Amino acid sequence: MQDISGYTRGLAFASMRRFADLVAGHPDAIILTIGQPHFPTPAHIAEAAKRAIDDGFTSYTPNRGIRPLREAASAYYERFTGHRYDPDREVLVTVGTTHAIDIAVRALLAPGDEVVIPAPAYPGYEGAVRLAGGHPVFVDTRSTGFLLTPDALARAITPRTKLVILASPANPTGAVYSEDELSALARICVERDLYVLSDEIYAELQFDGSPVSASRMVGMRERTVVLHGLSKSHAMTGWRIGFAFAPEPIAAEMAKAAQFSVSCPSSISQMAALEALTNGHEDSQPMREAYRANRDLAVEALQSMGVPVVKPAGAFYVFPELPKALGMTSDAFCEALAREAHVALVSGSCFTRYGEGYVRVSLACSENALQEALERMARFVARRRQG
Repeated sequence: MQDISGYTRGLAFASMRRFADLVAGHPDAIILTIGQPHFPTPAHIAEAAKRAIDDGFTSYTPNRGIRPLREAASAYYERFTGHRYDPDREVLVTVGTTHAIDIAVRALLAPGDEVVIPAPAYPGYEGAVRLAGGHPVFVDTRSTGFLLTPDALARAITPRTKLVILASPANPTGAVYSEDELSALARICVERDLYVLSDEIYAELQFDGSPVSASRMVGMRERTVVLHGLSKSHAMTGWRIGFAFAPEPIAAEMAKAAQFSVSCPSSISQMAALEALTNGHEDSQPMREAYRANRDLAVEALQSMGVPVVKPAGAFYVFPELPKALGMTSDAFCEALAREAHVALVSGSCFTRYGEGYVRVSLACSENALQEALERMARFVARRRQG
């Protein structure tokens, strides 16, 4: 039998759920791992899905998604950023933002092309790049507040570089780029003729100021694919609806990839998404304020226990650095914390090798649960320091 030699060889399953499994069955377990809102999907959105079922809207839809939803997505994004995309030629509805990442890199990359990814980074970027035959080039951002700098980008570019992936706010760090920072990066991308994948799935969960898109920078609209979705902003992770906004030539190639991978998104989920974008403009506000309060609680608690942490500016994570005095790897820390304190976090090693020495704490939980988890963590750290 011939060897299995596809692009999946060499990829590993992300181990983000492993530490949650260690506390499974414990009645006092606190799981701060998965990147999922703890809020329910707003009732008006669920009702729209029920109506779609009752109306028999259960057939295939166009590959790009139903036109009313593409129109609503275009209007929503324009309202949010002031930037308009043509719903017929520049907007695609995808099966979550993960699918949008996949078809974007398939459309843009040829085998061997390099992709610059600021790290620590969401593991889905590397997987998508490798499955498209590309080569990820990770840039260490630990000393720059988890932000890619122009100098670091310039050093990472080679003749094979095709694409830069930027996320703002970012997973796992919560880092947010300012307009000046994006403008400086954009100048290099234009000069070196690079495409940009702008992951804005957490944009509504930016704590201060208005989100800024790389696509808005001078010379960037024609070379940027914007990714968005409803999983985080509207607590719709299981509905699997995302959006891609891209110049027509790129969107056309992405539509081909979508056609041959998923055919179309769920018809029922699309009707729920249409309701979210039409009548749910304020749905994310109470979630954002809850995450902000949890962010402040977590940062203060971590600092008080002597755990270094960069205050995140968005999303719903904190990404503290483990004190060197503990002498523990990220995996060892998370495993011991799970077994001894019944608190599950995600090891920083899940987010490339530059995440080693850190852990990701999800803020998508009740304030009481977070407070209890942090108190257990403080006691655990104190015991380990004492030897």
